[in-house]
This record gives sequence, structure tokens and C-alpha cells, in this order.
Amino acid sequence: MKKFILAALATSILAGPIAAVPASAQDHRDRRDVRHSTVVRERPNGNVVVNRRTVVRNDHRNDFRRWNKGQRFDRRYAQNYREINDWRAYRGRHLYAPPRGYHWVRSGNDAVLVAVTGGLIASVLAGAFN
Repeated sequence: MKKFILAALATSILAGPIAAVPASAQDHRDRRDVRHSTVVRERPNGNVVVNRRTVVRNDHRNDFRRWNKGQRFDRRYAQNYREINDWRAYRGRHLYAPPRGYHWVRSGNDAVLVAVTGGLIASVLAGAFN
């Protein structure tokens, strides 16, 4: 019985810091989105320090990638992601028939030839949709 209690106590001590990690990560993310600035203003009665809180939001403009041949395509980082089902409609934009196991994908203004199973990029036509 004594060994069981000691084992339970040791497990609870070791599991305590692990359970606290997500909360600290959440606090860190909240602090990253808020920028504090201090402004000093002079008034007739003397100097007054004013703390102003400025909130900075991430507009996700820098989350998009420039794709290169051989990279793994992840649609979460694609801007304006769309699958191109009818490549014939875009012949004027130099799209060609995809080989077996590949399909065309639109990411922003780029046309990307992606493997269906592995997600590897075989070709990138930059600026195809300008």
C-alpha cells in the first residue's frame, strides 16, 4: 500500500508541469498579439506618464509561401486555394494535361502541379493567373 501511494504521488508531481505547459503557451500567444507602448506627455502641472495599450492582430499576409519544385504542397499555406478540374479552360495560360497521379492547383496567381498521393510539387507556373 505504501509503494502504491508513493507511486501515485511521484506520478502527480511529474504530471503537474506537463499539464501546465498549454496554459503557459496560451499566455505567450496572447502576449505576442499585444504591444505595450509608453508615451510621456508634458502638461502645465508637470510631466505625466501615460501607458497606452495597442493591440496588434496578425492578418496572415506573411503565412503564404512561394512554391518551388520538389517541396511538399500544404493547402493551409496556399493563398486563394482552388483545384483546377478543367485544365483545358486554361490552355492560354500554358496549363497542360497533368500526368497520371497529378492535378493542377491554384495558389494565388500561381498554378501548381501537385502529386495527388504525396503532395510533392512537380511544376510551378508563376503568375499564370495575372
